[in-house]
Amino acid sequence: MSPNGSDRSPRRSMRRKLLSALTLGLVLATATGCSSSQLPRLGLPTPRDEQGKTVLFIWQSSWIAALAVGVLVWGLILWSVFFHRRSRSKIEVPPQFRYNMPVEALFTVVPLIMVSVFFFYTARDEDYLLKTPTPATTVNVVGFQWSWAFNYNHSVTNKSQGDVAGDDGGAYDVGTPGTPPTLWLPLGEKVEFDLTSRDVIHGFWPVDFLMKMDVIPGVVNKFEVTPTALGTFRGKCTELCGVDHSQMLFNVKVVTPAEYDAHIAELRAKGQKGFVPAGITTTGADNAK
Repeated sequence: MSPNGSDRSPRRSMRRKLLSALTLGLVLATATGCSSSQLPRLGLPTPRDEQGKTVLFIWQSSWIAALAVGVLVWGLILWSVFFHRRSRSKIEVPPQFRYNMPVEALFTVVPLIMVSVFFFYTARDEDYLLKTPTPATTVNVVGFQWSWAFNYNHSVTNKSQGDVAGDDGGAYDVGTPGTPPTLWLPLGEKVEFDLTSRDVIHGFWPVDFLMKMDVIPGVVNKFEVTPTALGTFRGKCTELCGVDHSQMLFNVKVVTPAEYDAHIAELRAKGQKGFVPAGITTTGADNAK
């Protein structure tokens, strides 16, 4: 019995605290709103393109590695708490690992190996995701306050006179904050996105393609997708770009190649030929050439 008359022992108090901690952890783990089908993807949507599978794999691998490290660290902490507590060992300070060269070397080498492995796979996958080798279709995505324009079959480089409109055989579509535009993509074909901005930094994120990239004034960023599923998906801006940032939404509609070609022909028939200004001018070192 404790000095104040209670029959609660320190061991019983510790057990209750541990039970409370485990209960809280279980509640947090189950209150995320994820269904059983979403749990293996750890919060990401099902990828709708070939490149998205790579993003999902490195996301899952990172979580698995982090959880493995977490279990090891938590295990060592709990082991120290339970097996080296003063009430059990009767020792004020348990044996220390200071100046134990093998253990200190292990604590140094293991993190270096982990970081090196993460760096290798991240660099490898990033190189794959940013490659744009001979795409079947090119879409110049133009961000502006506060919507999007899509120039189909139009490629842009840092030296392009993107502010000069013309008919290059393509077509365009433009949205408004109140009327989000729809980006049409052909199923199974490589599509290169050339990202440009007319004003401030935006963020182009077709959510179900698991790839996001900044849209920066004066710079052309590029990445490629290969749609693998028909349907209509969501897209949004991921950079706080102004008062109507929340309305910078768009849809992504994946259709058959025949339907895609028919849509381009329909846009041209409505007079939306060529391309709208992309916001790219020759700047910086290009001016001297």
